Amino acid sequence: MRRDVFQAIADPNRRAIISLLASQKLTLSDVAKHFAISRPAVSRHIKILAECGLVVVRQQGRERYCEARLEKLDEVSSWLEQSRHVWNQRLDRLDEYLSELQQKEKSHGKK
Repeated sequence: MRRDVFQAIADPNRRAIISLLASQKLTLSDVAKHFAISRPAVSRHIKILAECGLVVVRQQGRERYCEARLEKLDEVSSWLEQSRHVWNQRLDRLDEYLSELQQKEKSHGKK
């Protein structure tokens, strides 16, 4: 199954893993120590993040190191900016409409 960055950030554990890895490269074991879920569960979350391109896992000797690739979050940022623009336009139109209604109400009340 092809996953995207939105699926990756939908889970709070995965968001926490991204935050943890944003500042440092850690082994899978070190990442797992920060969570109250099993190590296999952390590994599954890491796998999903890797499939989405948000995390890279590299083998170094006996350890597997995880490193965040935050540039993939630009997709989310772009989508949010587009949505913000659309909603601002809609809310501006609603504000104009409500102002028109208030003006009509005031003009009918004066008669």
